[in-house]
Amino acid sequence: MRIVLDTNCLLVIVPKQSQFRALFDYILSGKLEMVITTEILFEYEEQLSLFYSPEYAKLVVNAICNLPNTKEVNPIYFNWLLIQNDNDDNKFVDAYIAGQAEYIITNDKHFQELSKIEFPKVSCIKLKDFMNLKITHNL
Repeated sequence: MRIVLDTNCLLVIVPKQSQFRALFDYILSGKLEMVITTEILFEYEEQLSLFYSPEYAKLVVNAICNLPNTKEVNPIYFNWLLIQNDNDDNKFVDAYIAGQAEYIITNDKHFQELSKIEFPKVSCIKLKDFMNLKITHNL
């Protein structure tokens, strides 16, 4: 399964004591493919640095970059601009479409706009709901 992970979810899955750590472990073990772009990686590093530390941010980003199941889609040739209320979130939508992902995992309310858009269809799911999917129990 191929996913795009919003930064707000990455921040909560990396700590070993997180109730959602299993998702990060699925990524690290290759059970899930993760779609990234350079722009997404920059945001990951920036926010991890602010939330944890610059050293920790570099470790996490380097780990993600060096995984064989990380699918980097660069450059993005078309910007869909589907999210109007927070244009910064569109990089995740563009990665989802270009990387042919199955889900964007996010807790950001701005992604709810996508449910009203007929084309392209974008499947967004909250972190907790993704962890409760039957397919994650088989990973």
